[in-house]
Amino acid sequence: MNVKIEESWRKRLQEEFDKPYFEKLVTFVRSEYGRTHVLPPGHQIFHVFNSCPFEKVKVVILGQDPYPNPGQYYGICFSVPDGVAIPGSLINIFREIHQDLGKPIPTSGNLNRWVEQGVFPMNSVLTVRAHETGSHRNMGWETFTDAVIKKLSDEREHLVFMLWGSYAKEKTALINTNKHLVLTAVHPSPRSAEYGFLGCRHFSKANIFLQSKGIKEIDW
Repeated sequence: MNVKIEESWRKRLQEEFDKPYFEKLVTFVRSEYGRTHVLPPGHQIFHVFNSCPFEKVKVVILGQDPYPNPGQYYGICFSVPDGVAIPGSLINIFREIHQDLGKPIPTSGNLNRWVEQGVFPMNSVLTVRAHETGSHRNMGWETFTDAVIKKLSDEREHLVFMLWGSYAKEKTALINTNKHLVLTAVHPSPRSAEYGFLGCRHFSKANIFLQSKGIKEIDW
């Protein structure tokens, strides 16, 4: 199957695109776009891949589902466009960066500046029906994004994986912890952040690890 995606990713993921599960997934997603309101707009499904080539990735942040409210999600996990109210989880991420590194809390929830530096915030499910969180789970996206995580683990070295919440922590099994740094904590959601996300210091830990491997740190 021919999928429009940045070339460094296409080369490595073509074997996934050619598998029967992915063909079924595409059929499902296309039918959903045809009959209901699906997020993000179709051309933004692979936005994070198109914005951050395979060789440029330094830090992987894993989420589960896209934001389900129209206008919020454009293909980058946790991020929202300029001018859109910052969601609670992202507010807590910014709070932790402020406590950890002393950075001022941004007024915009747009994380493009992270992606440009090699941060790869990816949801495990890449589409959702508007206002229906989790509506596209278990249709094949998880198989695909697990393959992405494994490909990064196998073919790259010295990456940082930030796995927040029980769902993301399960992905540790896909990662070679001998050559990558895996950082886990509870989810930054307002319901759970105070139970271990706030105070986790993942952002300074990531930078210390990158520096120790001779890799330029992230300006969070």
